[in-house]
Amino acid sequence: MAELRPELLASDVADTPAWLHRVVDAHEDIDPLALEARRVLFIGMGSSRYAALNAAAYLRSLGRDAHAEHASTGSPQPAEPGLLVVAVSAGGGSRETIAAARRHRGTSTVLGVTNRPDAALAAEVDTCLELHAGEERSGVACRSSTNTLALLLLLCGIDAARVRAGADASAAVIDTTDVWLGPAADLVGRPAIHVLAPAERIGSAEQSALMLREVPRVRADACETGDWSHVDVYLSKLPGLGIVLLRGHLLYDVHPVVLEGHVEDRLRVGGVLDDVLEVLRLAQ
Repeated sequence: MAELRPELLASDVADTPAWLHRVVDAHEDIDPLALEARRVLFIGMGSSRYAALNAAAYLRSLGRDAHAEHASTGSPQPAEPGLLVVAVSAGGGSRETIAAARRHRGTSTVLGVTNRPDAALAAEVDTCLELHAGEERSGVACRSSTNTLALLLLLCGIDAARVRAGADASAAVIDTTDVWLGPAADLVGRPAIHVLAPAERIGSAEQSALMLREVPRVRADACETGDWSHVDVYLSKLPGLGIVLLRGHLLYDVHPVVLEGHVEDRLRVGGVLDDVLEVLRLAQ
């Protein structure tokens, strides 16, 4: 486990918009390799796989054959010609991801994505793309996570202008901490938190829950928005559960009603208000 310096996390996060623009500047003309491939397999661990979950879901929504796999799986998809493997490791040294890339090399086409193009992963892939996320002095994978998602979406054919808009929206959120930081800090004080996101953004919920576990050491879990009322609602019977709702499909607007009487604290993340992201406290 990497040594963490949580006192430096705020500074790392504050630089997120600038580094997002850097990854777009570096790769805005990249060929949409994942969109063009017959089959795509994303492999990674932790935050890298979480970003891949969203990218794979986007490709599937376009009718493409795309999957995101734990690099550590004991039942991996086999290497085959015509398969594009995107091996993601922010630090470039994940043993599981390196082993998975090595298993595919020479048969599948293997593309590496890392913030350290001089690290071991580069020797196991056919081509390596840099995340341009800079050094995360806190030791927390925050900017590398957002830059991973940005680069994967560019590979999936998302227009660079949309990624730039996301960078600007994140700047708007960071610039308005006086509006939402207090309520968010109150929520973190709950004994347990569920982070809800629709299936197509489940990777965002996983990353959010990880950040809550990694830094403030909160018991946090990711849940699919629609599935929450089927499989996770039971824990709302215990006192103190907090909910973070990430913007998504129509169920996002239904759940405040479903949650009424079950959950004491909840935050809504996302939506548009005067062209900036909003973070709103829904209930005390």
